Amino acid sequence: MSYNGVGLRTARGSGTNGYVMRNLSYVKPAHIRERERQAQLKYAMLEEPHNKQPVNKEILLHEKKRQVEVKVMELRDELEEQGCDEDEIEEKCAA
Repeated sequence: MSYNGVGLRTARGSGTNGYVMRNLSYVKPAHIRERERQAQLKYAMLEEPHNKQPVNKEILLHEKKRQVEVKVMELRDELEEQGCDEDEIEEKCAA
């Protein structure tokens, strides 16, 4: 009934149930605490974004315009597949 070499081989005759508890008052050595802290910092750095530059507003505006253009082209293709007139397609896509 031992865990990692700690505890009784068997609980028989010991007057206990054999449960091995962790010593909560034990203070880990400084080098182990430092290693754990470094590991936590490493994982925290992996989670945060690497690129912290401010976003250019002109690029965002261009991206929005591009999305609108893509939707207009999809509408144009859909209307052409349905067989609409070129004038009707231009009228709907211009709006």
